[in-house]
Amino acid sequence: MELTPGKLAGLKAVSNERGVIAAAAMDQRGSLQKSLAKAKGVAEVPDSMLEDFKSMVTDTLTQYASAILLDPEFGLPATKKRHGKGLLLAYEKTGYDASDEGRLPDLLDNWSVRRLKEAGADCIKILLYYTPFEKATINDVKHAFIERIGDECRAWDIPFFLEFVGYDVHGEDEKGLAYAKRKPAIVKGSMEEFDKAKYNVDVLKVEVPVQMKFVAGTKAFTGEQAYTRDEALAAFRDAASVVTKPFIYLSAGVTNAIFIETLELAGESGTSFNGVLCGRATWADGVAIFAKDGEKAFADWLSTQGVENISNVNKALEAATSWHEKVKA
Repeated sequence: MELTPGKLAGLKAVSNERGVIAAAAMDQRGSLQKSLAKAKGVAEVPDSMLEDFKSMVTDTLTQYASAILLDPEFGLPATKKRHGKGLLLAYEKTGYDASDEGRLPDLLDNWSVRRLKEAGADCIKILLYYTPFEKATINDVKHAFIERIGDECRAWDIPFFLEFVGYDVHGEDEKGLAYAKRKPAIVKGSMEEFDKAKYNVDVLKVEVPVQMKFVAGTKAFTGEQAYTRDEALAAFRDAASVVTKPFIYLSAGVTNAIFIETLELAGESGTSFNGVLCGRATWADGVAIFAKDGEKAFADWLSTQGVENISNVNKALEAATSWHEKVKA
């Protein structure tokens, strides 16, 4: 993959000295708002509460991360507290319209790649709900959508991070055993699709190709088996085999302990992953503390447990490889 000067500079800005992306993620919006409200025991919380939470997480965790992913809706105040580390900004609207078929994506109304770059973004991130097993007519809409974003990022010479999250088209529980068995094919097919040059994606932000609680022989295993440990390792290798671009793993809302074991499994499989964008696995347990006990208690939690969580991730990233090996400047 060949990088232009702006894209190369953007990737370097969000990476550590090893060329690994050790980034924290704090772009949650709707889900975070609901979690804060639930923990506080109220129907809704003000926007300022999200802004304060994001600022506190950013201020502490970027001291140990190579970059932070934020959103321009509630995260701009936090961009000033990132200790000089790299900045990725989200471009998509949060969530999706459940009344429409196919979990179609949409962009923030008052933002563009130009405006995000002017706001300080080193890289642009888009989240897309995607499965290769969706109707062709729906996926065609999504393909065209990503082509447009890729062209816009290319025009402004800024790296494009595409995060795709799988879902089920059979009406099954996406946390259940049947979906877990389908997940390797969903992840592999998605990685293969968006590795294509026409999308102009620079970094794929991907789910791991297994559900850890269904992997026999792991600490995360809960009793129902979808894969043996060897099958899980093979799924990691199989998904990675179809891509040429840099790719990083997302934490997908699992606990810190499960995400660390996931990264250890990725390392054991020998995949050439290039880092992480890790959100809830580092700060999620602090939501209730912030909502119930206030900023001082949350600051204490962040400086101890939060730092320990991200330090655990950084240690697991010793297995990651440099994205420099996959690109040409």
